This record gives sequence, C-alpha cells and structure tokens, in this order.
Amino acid sequence: MPKTILQGSWSHRCRSALTLWATTIDVLARRIIAKPLVSGWSVPFEIATLFYRKQFNHAFRLPTLAEGRAYFDSLYTIAEPDLPVQMQASTSPEPRGDWFIPDRPNSSKTILYFHGGGYAFYPIVSRHFTRLLAHKLQIPIFAVDYRLTPEHPHPAQQEDALEAYRYLLKRGIPAQDIVLAGDSAGGHLVLMTLVSLRQAGLPQPSLALALSPWTDIGRRGASQFGYDRYDMVQGYQTLQYGQWLKGNGLWSDDQLSPIAQDLRHLAPIYIQAGGKEILVDMIRDFAQEAHKQGAGIRLDVWPDMTHEFHAYGRTLPQSEQAIAALRTAIQWTKGGVFEPAEETELNGLDSAFGKAQRKDIKAV
Repeated sequence: MPKTILQGSWSHRCRSALTLWATTIDVLARRIIAKPLVSGWSVPFEIATLFYRKQFNHAFRLPTLAEGRAYFDSLYTIAEPDLPVQMQASTSPEPRGDWFIPDRPNSSKTILYFHGGGYAFYPIVSRHFTRLLAHKLQIPIFAVDYRLTPEHPHPAQQEDALEAYRYLLKRGIPAQDIVLAGDSAGGHLVLMTLVSLRQAGLPQPSLALALSPWTDIGRRGASQFGYDRYDMVQGYQTLQYGQWLKGNGLWSDDQLSPIAQDLRHLAPIYIQAGGKEILVDMIRDFAQEAHKQGAGIRLDVWPDMTHEFHAYGRTLPQSEQAIAALRTAIQWTKGGVFEPAEETELNGLDSAFGKAQRKDIKAV
C-alpha cells in the first residue's frame, strides 16, 4: 500500500493537505461530468500529477528557495514503503551521498545515481525512488548528494559527479561494472558526465541510463510549453533552472546542454521518456543527434506518461514495465557495450530487449 507522509511546519502541512484534498475532489468531479485529462490515466495517477504540479508551482512562488524546498517536502507519497533495502550515508572523506544496498544483490554492477529536481531540489521522495530502484534492480546504488543551485552553480555538480565516479574506481569497482543513471536534471548530469569522463581521460562506464533527461537548458521543442497541461513540471521552471545552473558565469546554453556536446566514443545510452512530458521533444532531438554522431543509443517512449513516471512502482503498470526494461538493459551490457555490440542504431536493440517490450512502448 502506498504511504503518504506529512511533515514540516504546520502551515506547510495544512496547505499541502488542502491542496491534495482539493485536487482529489476536482479530478473526481471532472471525471463524473467529462473525461480524464488523458484517456490512459488512472484516477490516482491523475491526482498525483496535478498535485505535484501545484506543489512545484507554489514552491517557486515562496520568498526563498529554502522555504520552497521545505514546502515541497511537507507532503509526499511513497509508492512502495518498507522495502528491504539498507540505506547508509557516506562518511568523510567519501563524496557526499548515500548507499542503497538491496537485500539480495544479484549483479556485479554498481549504479552511480544522480537525482532529479532541476539541480535546485533534492526532495525526500527522490531518496525513496532510489530505494525503489535498488530493490527492483537488486543492484547496489550510490546516490550522489551533489551541491545544489542557485547556491552552487555549474561546474559544482559536474565536479561532484566526477569525484563520485573516481571514488567508485578507488573502491576497486572497475568501470565496466559501473552504470551511470539519473532522472530529469540527474539525467542531464549523466549525459554531461559521460562527456566529462572522456575529456578527463577516465574510462567510460558500461552503460548510461537517463530517465526523462533534461537535454537542453534553453528553449527546444513544442512540448516544453505545449505539454504544460499534462505534466507536473512546467516549461517556465526549466528556464529558471537553466539560469540558476549558469549562475553569474559566462556559460552559454550550448556549453551546458547535452545536445550540443560531442557525443562520440561514449558509453551506450538508454533513455526512457513519457510521451506527455514537457521534455519529450528535446529528448527525441537529443536521441537523433546522438544517433547522427554515431553514439550507441536507444530511446523508449511511453505515449501517455509524464515526467518521471518511473517512480510509481507497482501502482502503475507503465512504471513496472520501464523498470523491467532498465533491468534488461543492464543485463545486456558486457565489457562496456550492448550485446550484440554492432547494434548501435536507435532501434538497434529491439531483438536484445525482446521480452522487455510492451505494445505501449515505442522506440523513437
């Protein structure tokens, strides 16, 4: 059973609870007289999507980002609570972060995970999602607690990511046993870290998993604002996140956008996205650009899903399907490449993913 947590100040708790109540009433009433916002959405999924949208919007309106972060954490739902995963905070001199150790790890791989939140938030619910992934994949995960914007603009996050990667190498974990993974801004950091590793002369990981990744910090694609009515994340927020990432530096959008990078000679990349999320057009553009440059890449899009639909676990069939496909992708890595190694085109892993495919998934 999903579990809802209320915490923090009474004012934040009360407003969040009222927002959830009002959203629930609105969705139920609208379904009586009309249709769901998207025909394939369940009632709980529609409520959650609209609720988190309102939470993010209110967090952005608060006087300080610190208060916005606290407000967003005041009410959240855990899809699968009490999972048998041990969480261990890193200790000095290790990079800041947490280890998530599943009860029955069944792989030699280790995942280096970068959380989402536009580089400005690290919501508590993100840690529960990492716990969910560790349990579903049965792979140890080190989730980096990288520095946040706007307090710490670029290159702070990139520096923290490289430090964490070196930390795993120093622990004796070979690069071919490391999988980079991340969601949203964390997906952005995954893609930029692949480039930074090559520039630093460090070995590539065996695989990169990017869930709903942010691939252009500027404006790109009609969905960035055109899908605001569907998604929990809004187009204006992406532009603000981009400004915070650039800080007062002389960085251009292209310098900090994965789509504008040299994507040759990188680890294989597997991307998952929702067809109703604001980032889907820029994600498709990135996949096409990476393919054009000769990168090994696959993109799967779940047509009716929104940003980071993966976090719903067993409460949402599409989430379960996506995580199963992640598990299959990891199983198909060997020595840093997908098997069969020559299949590096956009749709080149159809045979390899075989059983992981569902009719509501399409390769782009």
